Amino acid sequence: MTDSLAAARYAALRWNTPLSAGHAAELLDHLDLTETTSVVDLGCGWGELLLLAAARGVAKAVGVDTDPAGLDRGRRAALARGLDVEFVERQAADWRDTADRALCIGASHAFGGSRAMLTALADVVPRGRVLVGDGCWETAPTPAAHAIFGDDLLPLADLVAACRDTGWQVLHMSVADQREWDDFESRHRAGFREWVLANPGDPMAAEVTSREDAREREYLTAYRGVMGLAYLVLAR
Repeated sequence: MTDSLAAARYAALRWNTPLSAGHAAELLDHLDLTETTSVVDLGCGWGELLLLAAARGVAKAVGVDTDPAGLDRGRRAALARGLDVEFVERQAADWRDTADRALCIGASHAFGGSRAMLTALADVVPRGRVLVGDGCWETAPTPAAHAIFGDDLLPLADLVAACRDTGWQVLHMSVADQREWDDFESRHRAGFREWVLANPGDPMAAEVTSREDAREREYLTAYRGVMGLAYLVLAR
């Protein structure tokens, strides 16, 4: 993959999750951030949600991820906005420091699944609040959806029950709506499609187009309206 094609992968995304700006602001409101609050984002990517949290005036903000390109994007964004945010290249499951608040959006796989993530977060935030974003089944999965995601996803009710079973109080729950999902899925492909438009003669152009068309078809026929993304503000 060329450098320009690699750079196109997330170019159209603000964050790597189905989420609107208004929804993000509401979730951060529920975290009850103050100037004495420390926040860690486990599996942060480029840490856009963490940057928004830092802009509210928290005491400390740290993002943890294994993707050097994402971490570099986060560092550049923090510098451009004048925010004091530390980005650390490390496996999220290996993080051992504690914090008052934690974010963990779309990263349960890094811990070995939803329940393992919820258990691990209790060590990171012994007393405080966390914002979890995790995939779930909003309706019974179609055979095609199950073939893609397997047994890794829990039904929404079971995900909420897992939060309680691991010692968390559920303060707030919401799910990504259909417009957020459609925007996210479209933006996930938009960077590559823009690259094809700018590089129609590139030997990779036909392959990239075919791949993104297949992924779009998969979304529309297999899991649109079936797979959900739950946002849970939890406390202990």
